[in-house]
Amino acid sequence: FKTDINPCGIVYNPLSVADTLELLLAGKRFSQADLLRNGELWVSLSHHGRFSAREAGDCLQRINSRLEKSVAHLKTTNVLVITWGTAWVYRHRQLGRVVANCHKFPATDFERFRLSPEDIEQVYTDLLSRLHSRYPDMRVLFTVSPIRHWKDGAHANQLSKAVLLLAIDKLKQRLDYVSYFPSYEIVLDELRDYRYYADDMLHPSPLAVRYLWERFSEAFFSAETKQVITAIEDITKDLSHKPFHPESEAYQRFLGQIVLK
Repeated sequence: FKTDINPCGIVYNPLSVADTLELLLAGKRFSQADLLRNGELWVSLSHHGRFSAREAGDCLQRINSRLEKSVAHLKTTNVLVITWGTAWVYRHRQLGRVVANCHKFPATDFERFRLSPEDIEQVYTDLLSRLHSRYPDMRVLFTVSPIRHWKDGAHANQLSKAVLLLAIDKLKQRLDYVSYFPSYEIVLDELRDYRYYADDMLHPSPLAVRYLWERFSEAFFSAETKQVITAIEDITKDLSHKPFHPESEAYQRFLGQIVLK
């Protein structure tokens, strides 16, 4: 699949995801005025820490080259998948904006609060309407991350996820090009056994990820697409084979079969 993923790095909350899409719609280029100095690093409050750098120029190069790629890709995108993780956000007190990453700045620099379904619906009704106006053939698919944000406790995590689910439901009712894939519900209700979780008991295990992928494929892929996927998986498996005797005639025939596939 021709895909582009997380142009600002991993972003968890709906407002920061919306900000990322706004950057792409505007074709934004960052300058040093958009960065903050944090110890030895230059950082962007719109980006994951992997974009940070000791030199402002290096940070800007990483940010702008990545955004340029995504701006170009958005023009040919026919499915936009948006995943939200939490309704809790951090607003920078001085700048007055919700940030994607706090970058270990002092906690006193931020105000923490939980969004409401109405807050999210208002932002996304406008944003998605503008996206749809520019790219009328684009479909929008929402998911909610099954990863639990445990530091707030079990109840606060559930309230946060409920806000996200209610907001998506409102958007689905309002916009006919919006749909929802229940990855959150599949992990919680179908994969109750803890073998489907990683060692931290919060993230899905590789087995759970595979199960979700299979359910996603059943929901959205045509029979032809699934046949192509199976063929590619078969080739990938063959390519990962480590021969004991790479010079043997049998292995050369094996390589020939891969080329034919």
